[in-house]
Amino acid sequence: MVADVARAPVVEWLLESHEPAIRRLVRRNLLDERSDHEDVLSGRIVKGLLDGQEANGGFGGHAYNKWVGAHWRLISLVEMGVPAGEPRAVAAADTVLAWLTGTSHRRNVPVIEGLARRCGSQEGNALAVASRLGLATTDPRVAQLAESLVGWQWPDGGWNCDRKPGAHRSSFNETLGPIWGLHEYATATGDPDARAAGRRGAELLLEHHVFRALATGAPMHDEWLVMHWPPFWHYEILNAMVVLARLGLAADPRAADAVDVIVARRQTNGRWRASSRWWKPPPMATRGGEAVDWRIDDSGDRMVTLRALTVLRAAGRSLSH
Repeated sequence: MVADVARAPVVEWLLESHEPAIRRLVRRNLLDERSDHEDVLSGRIVKGLLDGQEANGGFGGHAYNKWVGAHWRLISLVEMGVPAGEPRAVAAADTVLAWLTGTSHRRNVPVIEGLARRCGSQEGNALAVASRLGLATTDPRVAQLAESLVGWQWPDGGWNCDRKPGAHRSSFNETLGPIWGLHEYATATGDPDARAAGRRGAELLLEHHVFRALATGAPMHDEWLVMHWPPFWHYEILNAMVVLARLGLAADPRAADAVDVIVARRQTNGRWRASSRWWKPPPMATRGGEAVDWRIDDSGDRMVTLRALTVLRAAGRSLSH
């Protein structure tokens, strides 16, 4: 299969990217090649995500500032393969961990009708980032995030911040990040509780065939069927399938419908396009603007295409168009 992939025009297009991080991910995830010669930190996108960092590790304002705070930049940096231990990324992660483990943040997690009401995507994404950066075994705050997510998990396997007493079903938006984070933490530490909690969350997604309502079988939200980059905290089937693939669950029969949708979204040239409806390009002064412009060199489309091909490979599907 790797030989067939290597000859595919879409892979050649991916390897033509000006961004070394994308080229490295293609070689690693699709071609099974060592790619240590690619200088991930030298690329325009990675440089842009690290640009403007202040002495305290942050980027001005709160770590959660959308979409330019340290929290969001780190998600993209880690997905682009920034090396573990990279000093600037670790410094940025320190600001995120300080926020999420701080007293003012922790006291704002109410338990209503026996359920912790918490936006788990925040802790989940941060846990994944910190684990990928090599902090899972060295910083006790990372263990605190993992233990908290395990303790806040709802009976159906997910997480939710809905404070209405009658709310008893988890939010997929708030559940995907914890699944990813707990998986990365368990991979780094071997923690059985984190691993089990992540798998329980994955079972919730698979119970719904990733995107279908239990009662009707219809898609729960049309926006879930659209590909985006970066997805950040929003749920969609491609991002969900990327996470399920990391857990070794992409070939689960219950995920087949989601993989079919991804295949159907492929263009005639063999690529996928990233929707730009969620995000605004820089400058950062624009509310909701991104830290970098993913449209340059088709970087957003290349990331979506790379992730889609990675999912197809993990699901045992043909990568040829």
